[in-house]
Amino acid sequence: MDGEGVRKVLAGAGVDAGRFRAALALLADGGWWTLADLVRETATSRRGIEALLREVAPERSGDRFRLTAGQAEAVRELLGDSPSARPADPVGHLLPRHSGVVELMERLIAGAPRGRHVLDHVAATPETVVRRALLLGARFWLRDAKVLCVGDHDLTSLAIKLIHPEAEVAVADLDERILAYIDEQARRLGLAVRTRWADLRLGLPRSAHEWADLAVTDPPYTPEGVGLFVARAVEGLRDPDQGRVLLAYGASERTPMLALKVQESLHDLNLAYEAMYPDFNRYFGAEAIGSAADLYVLRPTTKTRPAVAARADRYGTAIYTKGPQSVESRPAAGSVRLGGFEPGVLVGDWPKDLLPRVPRARLSTWLAKPYAAAPERVAVAVPAGMTAAVPRLLLATRARHVRVFLAEPPDDLAGLTAPLSPVYRITADGAVLDAERAGPAQDPPGRLLRAILDNAHGKLANTWREGLTRADGGLTKRQAREVVARVAPWADDVTVLELPAHRLRELPAAVTASLTIGAGAQG
Repeated sequence: MDGEGVRKVLAGAGVDAGRFRAALALLADGGWWTLADLVRETATSRRGIEALLREVAPERSGDRFRLTAGQAEAVRELLGDSPSARPADPVGHLLPRHSGVVELMERLIAGAPRGRHVLDHVAATPETVVRRALLLGARFWLRDAKVLCVGDHDLTSLAIKLIHPEAEVAVADLDERILAYIDEQARRLGLAVRTRWADLRLGLPRSAHEWADLAVTDPPYTPEGVGLFVARAVEGLRDPDQGRVLLAYGASERTPMLALKVQESLHDLNLAYEAMYPDFNRYFGAEAIGSAADLYVLRPTTKTRPAVAARADRYGTAIYTKGPQSVESRPAAGSVRLGGFEPGVLVGDWPKDLLPRVPRARLSTWLAKPYAAAPERVAVAVPAGMTAAVPRLLLATRARHVRVFLAEPPDDLAGLTAPLSPVYRITADGAVLDAERAGPAQDPPGRLLRAILDNAHGKLANTWREGLTRADGGLTKRQAREVVARVAPWADDVTVLELPAHRLRELPAAVTASLTIGAGAQG
């Protein structure tokens, strides 16, 4: 071990030397470590730990390393009696009482779908998600409170419900796999968690608007990503004077300018910093930022809502650090020809000189409310990385013929469009999809399903109940409400456009079951 080299590393870190002293103290215990574990335990960047290890030169076995007895003694002598700097944990003393929940969350996280790097997914540790739930309960009164998870790859929603069953919890997420997994595990555990599909670049689900008392988010760690996710979280608060947003965000000790840019995006939203817990969140991965992130408690001010309204739809599609959505891609329509297709509306981002007299609509507007006119043909341009929105964009359209221009051919066309078969006949030519409206259904289940899907902007349960009351031997409104609640408890207060894909796939069978039960009730 180069003692002088270690001292130079500590001296070079200045007041941040406590991180490295903590790493040395852990090594001095003589146990085996991996680089990832040491990074996460000390919340120090991978580059910083690697620089320290070059001077320490521990013995190695595969990807593990430890100090020899002589090295450990030299490190203890170097450290002396000075304590290692570790941020205080505001809820660490509560964790032992919930060891069973930690063990359960460990199994749930291990069984969850693998993270998608293009969405900047990095799994938080089981202890982290439990500590988030504990902090919520320690700081806020959660009885009858509503908590919105704006993105939830970490499964924080399940941890909150396990520890605070009295709270209502909802999740808005883009990843269909995560939404299906949360629903599956919540049902297995007897937990009530609402799941909503959402591409936050296109808006927050209608049912989540002004719904929550608290919002929790761990967004992509870019200024655009943090700004967008926090803006949507604020939109989800029902009382901005009382609500809070809990934000996980981290940066390397080597990149304070990046942290400044992110904090500027929060300043632009006129949010007050009520608290910030350093290194509160720990992750399996993200070693460039020390596998750690701070936890911010943000409080809206009277100027926050206007700032959110002015900025939320302007962040663009490039909010991630990697993948096709990390850099602004050219709109799909910029490199395609309409091929004789004459749309009555252009939806999405199109070249300004293309059909300048044809009306245009933003993707977010198209999903937010029904279009006032009834065009026969509609052309939709979908940017790179937003293919998951295609089923919702088509359901939001009432045109006879829709042509969708993607940035690249879909990986699974059949899976993407299967829920749309009652409404459209869809063909593909590379990255161009043609959706032609299907004729009316002839059987009672088909007619009711079609009525529900044709009213995609409306509340699903309302359309469903009305259809049951109009069916042969129609039910009363009360009976119809009870039938829908029985076959699809997830249908209340949601629009078709917000349903996760697995719920859209379940919808035909549930509609058929509701008619069967309804007929029995009349008999």
